[in-house]
Amino acid sequence: MPSITLKNYLIEFLEYLEIEKNRSQKTTQNYDFYLNRFLGWFGEHKKPGDISADDVRKFRLWLNRLVDVHGKELKKNTQNYHLIALRSFLKYLAKRDIDTLAPEKIELMKMPDREVSFLDGSDLNRILESPFKNFNKKALELESAHTKIPPTLLIAYRDKAILELLFSTGLRVSELAHLKIQDVNLKRDEFNIIGKGRKSRVVFMSEQAKYAIKKYVEVRGDMNPYLFISHDKRTGSTLKHKNIKTLKQTNTKTHDDGPLTPRSIQRIVQKHARDAGITKPVTPHTLRHSYATDLLQNGADIRSVQAMLGHSSITTTQIYTHVTDRELLNIHKKFHGKKRD
Repeated sequence: MPSITLKNYLIEFLEYLEIEKNRSQKTTQNYDFYLNRFLGWFGEHKKPGDISADDVRKFRLWLNRLVDVHGKELKKNTQNYHLIALRSFLKYLAKRDIDTLAPEKIELMKMPDREVSFLDGSDLNRILESPFKNFNKKALELESAHTKIPPTLLIAYRDKAILELLFSTGLRVSELAHLKIQDVNLKRDEFNIIGKGRKSRVVFMSEQAKYAIKKYVEVRGDMNPYLFISHDKRTGSTLKHKNIKTLKQTNTKTHDDGPLTPRSIQRIVQKHARDAGITKPVTPHTLRHSYATDLLQNGADIRSVQAMLGHSSITTTQIYTHVTDRELLNIHKKFHGKKRD
């Protein structure tokens, strides 16, 4: 009977991640990619017992020297992802009493502290107000008339709702993209979200976010179940205000259309950052950072912020300690040494 190879064990490991560990499809795909890269380098027909500490050292060296088709090296954190995947694979093998390299023998590359980019003050206000900055009162008054809503105005309502919800809740872009209208109860200030690792948490909406979502859903008047969808002018998806019958009589797609993709939402955020005159890179995650920073600056404790962000470890949330450090510095300057000459 032929012995089981690393390739065989890898298939079982990926099934274990999917079924027993309940990991997301994206996580499983990432582990599949990183581990197949290792097996492609090491040899997929070898046995678990063939892996040595020296092999791992050589693999790390190979990763560090690997370049893509554009001549760019792998980022250090990407190299670490390969090692994290390999260590998890070895832990799985050890759990099954299969002889292989001890997973604790693999040490991750020490990474520099992450720099958190966030918006505050006038930058934050400008990006949140960006969707309507080019509309005059007459254009906005169209919503009260029973006429067709111009796609540009519909898009403005959508983008406003996206920006307000991102800043109000700290949602990840993937979480926001898959929201359905029924997921968000506008009669309450909170709703449940299934986040990273399929973990449930409660997020809270500001009055501005609730109002923006309500107005957007009202002016859409379509039957698409997803909260944020495309209103591309090229599709001819100009909708009548609160006129479902008219919509059914047209060729406009409704429930068959999917939601905006995370990449589309990223482009929307980048567009409004440019329109707001913000020169530094801004992504949906920048608004997530802004959300956490705003909470800490206003006195929230880091454990509460951890829960609201959906971080499984407090270590992840501690990237925001620069905020509390800054506040402590301000307090020190304000109160220390005032009686000295």
